[in-house]
This record gives sequence, structure tokens and C-alpha cells, in this order.
Amino acid sequence: MNSYLSATLVTDLSRAQFALTALFHILWPVLTIGLSFFLVVIEALWLKTGDVDYYRHARFWAKLFVLNFSVGVVTGLPLQFEFGTNWAEFSRFAGDFFGAVLGFEGAMAFMLEAGFLGIMLLGWHRVPRAMHFFATLMVAVGASLSALWIVMANSWMQTPAGGSVVNGRFVVTDFWAAMFNPNMIWGVSHMWVAALETGCFVMGGVSAWYILKNRHPAFFMKSFKMALLAAVLIAPLQIYLGDASGKSVFDYQPAKGAAIEGHWHTNPVGQGAPWAVVAWPNAEKGGNDWALEIPNVLSLLVTRTWDGQVQGLLDIAPQDRPPALPLLFYSFRLMVAIGFYFFALMALSLWHAWRHGWREAAWQSQPWLLKGWLLAVPLGYVAVEMGWIVREVGRQPWLIYGVLRTSEGASQLPASSVMFSMAGYSLLYIVLAIAFFIFARRWLRKGPDLTLEPPAVPPHAGQDRRL
Repeated sequence: MNSYLSATLVTDLSRAQFALTALFHILWPVLTIGLSFFLVVIEALWLKTGDVDYYRHARFWAKLFVLNFSVGVVTGLPLQFEFGTNWAEFSRFAGDFFGAVLGFEGAMAFMLEAGFLGIMLLGWHRVPRAMHFFATLMVAVGASLSALWIVMANSWMQTPAGGSVVNGRFVVTDFWAAMFNPNMIWGVSHMWVAALETGCFVMGGVSAWYILKNRHPAFFMKSFKMALLAAVLIAPLQIYLGDASGKSVFDYQPAKGAAIEGHWHTNPVGQGAPWAVVAWPNAEKGGNDWALEIPNVLSLLVTRTWDGQVQGLLDIAPQDRPPALPLLFYSFRLMVAIGFYFFALMALSLWHAWRHGWREAAWQSQPWLLKGWLLAVPLGYVAVEMGWIVREVGRQPWLIYGVLRTSEGASQLPASSVMFSMAGYSLLYIVLAIAFFIFARRWLRKGPDLTLEPPAVPPHAGQDRRL
């Protein structure tokens, strides 16, 4: 009994440590990915129009990019080591696929991103304009490839495919099927667009702050306009992807689906399942303590019919049900609410632009709208964190859904060792967070350098360089 309690404690501590490192790390790559594509667009606009403001925008936003990239690299390293230290049994079991995919991420994505980063940051006056633009593009591609491989590996843990368990290990027989598992398309696309959306509203929110403070309003109206026009595409696309991803959860992970909706009883044939707007799920009771429900809506969301049958949690074995049901229920709703907030903010801002144009004074006369963009800056991160809580806690008690339980994948370590390392990571992350906010505040207060001049176009081949 004591050994069982000790093993359970170590597993719980290892889960808590991985949750800490993953939730802190993910804050940085999302903006790195989102901002990298805006840098590509900004530099392309500069090359096309010759407008020096776009060049200065590129130099200004690149400082925020490299700050995020630096913290992201540092905070991502512990996650790699934890697979060997805290989750050795999982690594042994799934290393044929999981290890290969993480290797691809390092060799194909991180190296591409890091290799061209120096040219993007320091090569403005050292390489031709086309070469610099290519470097910026490769940094953006590398950042997205990194997300592709990592979320692909995670998607395989959600819906494993492409092999079978042989002698206590997962042996891959079809690598393509493993990569393009049922969750992969929705998981990767939803995460990638979330990164674009976070970058979009951070860029728009920071620009709105400068406009609100009347600091270089004409300059920042360009980046604000760019963010708003991007949001016109990104905000509704993310709602669609979220809806499709949620439907997929009910198809392949019915326990997670029922948990995030507080749905306990499978509805009878011909009778629609109600959707709980708010509720308080109670695992011990096997039901909700209270709920405000709308008839038939859950059936419509899941099956696209008014009376489709949706499996309830009580039809799933208790040992296979996700834990922390109120956390799952409200994390999902907070994420969805933020998605619709972004859509509403985009729609209101677009209407205002249609009515009043892009003059700075017209926007400064509506400070509530600019403050709405300021509020959106942290909300993007909150939505990403809530999404990962739903994704990872909802998969429990499985490490690889339906194949390997979390308790079977943890390393057998002294609990004191895990607590010591978790305390060390916590201290490191506090220091990194403080350092980031100090440098980000300096970047924000200093603002753009409007004296910067772009590099001169080199003379044409054969032209006398003395002219």
C-alpha cells in the first residue's frame, strides 16, 4: 500500500511539474509563430511600396519577436529532458514514433529558425534585401514547422494510429498513418491559427495603446489596420476550427467530450441532448450539482441534428473518466468565450472603420474600443492556456489515449527529487518572467526609432560604384 501511494505521489508530482513547464513554455512560441508571419508581411509591404514606415515597423516588432524567441528556447529545454527523467517508461514505450518526431522538430524546424534568425536580426545592412526577406520567411516557416511536429506528436497521443503494441512497446508499422492520425489535422490547424490570432491581437493591442496615448498615432495606425484586417480572416476561421475540433473530440475521445460539457446521461434515441451553459459537475455524485441547460443544443453541436445521441459519462467506466471536471468544464467555456470576444471586437472595429475610416482622431474619440484591444492582449494567452488544459487534462487518465495509462508511463523517482526539480523550475520561470516584463516594458516605453533609414539599394551589376 505504501509503495502504491508513493508511486501515485510521484506520478502526480511529475504531472504537476510537466504541467508547470508546458503551460509556462507555451506562452512564448505562440507569439513567436504569430509575430513571425506579421514580420514577413511587413517586410514584403516595405519591399513593394518603399514606405520607410514599414521598415521601421519591422525593426520595432522584431525586438519583441527575439525577446519571445529567447525565453521560448530556454523554457522549452526542460520539456525535452523531462521525457527522459520523469517519463522514462513512456519514452521507452513510444520512442519509435515520439522520439523520431521530436528529432524532426529539432533538425528540420528549430535549426531552420535559428539558422536564419541572425540574418533576420543583424543582416539589414549586410545582405541584399531579397536575401534578408528570404531569411525572415525561413524564420517564420521554421517556427510553424516546430509547432507542426510538436502538435503532431501530441495529436498521436490523443488518437494513436499507425502501429500496435508488441512486447510492451508501440511498434510503428505505418509512419504516415501515425503522423496523420485522426486528431492531427484539427489539432495542428487549431493550434497554428491560435498562434496567429494571439500575434494578431497582441500587435493590434500594442498599437491601440500607442494610439490611445497619442504616441506616434499615424505610425501605429498602420500596424493596427494590419492587425484588424488579419483578424477579419483569423477570428472566424478559429471559431470554425474550434467547432470542428470539438466535434472530433466526441468522435474519438467521448469521455473528454462528455466531461467538457458536463454531460452525464446518454440521451434516448429521438430525444435531443441538452447543452449546459453553466453547471457544476460532481464526479462523486455522478451528475451536476446544478445546471442551466438549453434543450437539444448539445445534439446539434455534436451530431448536427436536433435529436442525435451523445454518449454520457455514466456510460464510461469510472476509471476511464477524466479528473478535475469543473476545471475542464470552465476551461473550455472560457476559451470559447474569448474566441467570440475576439470575433465581436473584430466586427465592431471593422464597422467603426467602415463608418469613420482610419483617421487616428476617429479612433481616439472611441477609447472604449481601443481599450477593448488592450484587453485582448492577455486574453489570447489565456485562451491558449485553457485550450491546453482541456486537451491534456481531458486525455487523462491516459498518457496515450486507450493504449498507455499515465500511471504506467511515469519514472520511478524519489518524490523529493521531483519536488526539488519543480521548485528549481518555478524559481527559474519567475526570474525569466520578471526579466521578460522588464525588457518588454522598456521596449514599450521607448517605442519605435523613427530615425532609422533602410539599407541603400546596391548599384546594379556593371554600374560604376563611384556614381
